[in-house]
Amino acid sequence: MRKIAFLRSVRIQRADPYIQRAVRALADDGIESGLFHTSGAAGDEDFPGHRQRLDRGVTPRELADAVAGWGADAAVSISLPCENALRDAATKAFLDAAGIPTVMTPLAATMLLVDKWETKQRCRRAGLAVPDGFRVESDLLAGRGLAVPGYRDALRALAEETGYPLMSKPVWDSTSMGIRTLHTPADLDAHLDAHRAPGPGAVSTVVEEVVVGDLCSVDIVGRPGSYQVLPPCWTGRAGPEPVFTFADLRWCGPRARADAAFAEVARTLVDFCADLGVYGSVNVDMIYTGGRFVVLEVNPRIGGATTLSCAASATNTFASLARMARGLPLTAGAVPRVGWAIEFLAGDGIAPELVAELRRRVSVVTAHELVIDGASHGDIVVITLAEGEEDRTVKSLTELHETTGFPAADVLGKITSLLKR
Repeated sequence: MRKIAFLRSVRIQRADPYIQRAVRALADDGIESGLFHTSGAAGDEDFPGHRQRLDRGVTPRELADAVAGWGADAAVSISLPCENALRDAATKAFLDAAGIPTVMTPLAATMLLVDKWETKQRCRRAGLAVPDGFRVESDLLAGRGLAVPGYRDALRALAEETGYPLMSKPVWDSTSMGIRTLHTPADLDAHLDAHRAPGPGAVSTVVEEVVVGDLCSVDIVGRPGSYQVLPPCWTGRAGPEPVFTFADLRWCGPRARADAAFAEVARTLVDFCADLGVYGSVNVDMIYTGGRFVVLEVNPRIGGATTLSCAASATNTFASLARMARGLPLTAGAVPRVGWAIEFLAGDGIAPELVAELRRRVSVVTAHELVIDGASHGDIVVITLAEGEEDRTVKSLTELHETTGFPAADVLGKITSLLKR
């Protein structure tokens, strides 16, 4: 094998520093890496290999032709969110047919997983807990196709059975986009009106009960018979109102009762992935409440917390995917944590000298700008520490805050509460 192509749909900087490490390791083995991306700019420091920027609207066939034209021997999908995972799954079909094996879950399974309602039904059959709810079909609401005069009243009845408040989210969107809270029957009626009118907003949705608890994300990497389950990453608090994915402190670290409860869920998720034929990486979003895990989504792609899980477990998901592309085995099973990893937003434009001072005091995994759908959300920072270093880390960050104002007082307070609880 001489060349491996990586397919990417968001800025490669979000994969820092693990993609660079994976690419350099491949180079040490005489394998050239190529980045085929549709967002952002990338230099040698971001991806030390071949780089080709493609139009955001590139079709799967065009993407496959670009990869084949470069002479790739294998390809790996590291795209997100889910609409781009679907693009890569279709690209995989073309590349596989051309003799270029591609690490990506097959198209049929990917199409099932990007559909939140179908995923919910599959999870329930597998024995995983999911929120109660129902599907709202925009075509039936609008009378497109079959006329079902009782459909709207049926939805109202299902809403009453499920109980308010309710949470609505598009069947095919991801990264917390388009989520709305329905507090009353009047809110439901307004929601149904909005999704029956002509236009791009008329999409089918999943409406489900509100589950209150701690949000967490888990990455599973591998192939049937050999899956790695990375440790849970805690990403915020779920409640009746939707929140920005990165609004709260995000972390991976010891949580004894939750870790024990997750062990059985992990085994069920591995069976779930094997039954679907997952090949590559999936990201599972859950809520931990009342001592159990409730599955919200199973996304057929790497996750938004992949950097956290890699940092806390001393693994590299991108290197694991590259091993799969080379036909090399993965060590299956639960990947143990080796310490804490903490991620937080740090405001706009952290000065380089401040980043250098932070690195002098604590172990910094990455510090870069967070861009989502072309919009900047300031800089995001990931730090790590070993268990037993909690007090020293809090002291170091407190001293830094007192002299520079960084990290912000609210962020420092959250880190202090987390590490001293």
